[in-house]
Amino acid sequence: MNNAPPISIILPAKNEARGLAEILPRLRKAYQAAEIIVVNDGSTDNTIEVCASHHVKVITHPYSMGNGAAIKSGARAAEGDILVFMDADGQHQPEDIAHLLEKLAEGYDMIVGARTKQSQAGLPRAVANGFYNRLATWMVGQRVQDLTSGFRAVKAEKFREFLYLLPNGFSYPTTITMSFFRAGYTIAYIPISSPKRLGKSHIRLLHDGMRFLLIILKVGTLYSPLKLFLPISLVFFLTGLGYYLYTYLAFGRLTNMSALLFTTSTVIFLIGLVSEQITALLYQRR
Repeated sequence: MNNAPPISIILPAKNEARGLAEILPRLRKAYQAAEIIVVNDGSTDNTIEVCASHHVKVITHPYSMGNGAAIKSGARAAEGDILVFMDADGQHQPEDIAHLLEKLAEGYDMIVGARTKQSQAGLPRAVANGFYNRLATWMVGQRVQDLTSGFRAVKAEKFREFLYLLPNGFSYPTTITMSFFRAGYTIAYIPISSPKRLGKSHIRLLHDGMRFLLIILKVGTLYSPLKLFLPISLVFFLTGLGYYLYTYLAFGRLTNMSALLFTTSTVIFLIGLVSEQITALLYQRR
């Protein structure tokens, strides 16, 4: 007889004792049959004590390994057929889990809680997230409403297929979303309202700015590298062609700059072509 819980709720936490003290009683009351897992990512506050008082399963990292690493630890330890991921800072509401599960029961493979405009943490973050969403929408040909949301319900078996691709940092939602699209799995979104987080954010805008910029490249290389590299290659080619026409008509010769632009265009295109093959190998069923 299978005694596994129907769902496993996974909360990565680093110094989120305040948020856990508020959210764990609500989770335990609403989902008594669920497996609740808190992944303590090297916290220095009383996270462990708070979890012990609410009788939830705790996985502890000896030092901080990152949000993505905590997600992977929780997914490996979970016994449920459905995994629910949510933040421990109070931004994700336990009451919304029922809506995620209801939508998942319609036959989707993953449901993501899409934050409304009013729920974005400041204008710079909202602008950045909007750019990521539009880029991902163009890449996959489907509307992506919230690429970076960490609140989602997903079928465990399919989520674990991509554990080896997930980074240890904060960009795991981007990676898993693009991986599901690439594999042909179905994704749907439901709107959620996120109140202001409890405690201090671990994301530093200036420090993490370059790292989030790399998400743009990751989005492209995870789904269809040629969709990213081909336009860049065309820009260099057309620039080189325009410069060549100018120098030929004005001076009657091909300059080194035109040759360099043509060469750069060819190299970028070939990199995209090779990346396309590597991406196909990454998604090969193992």
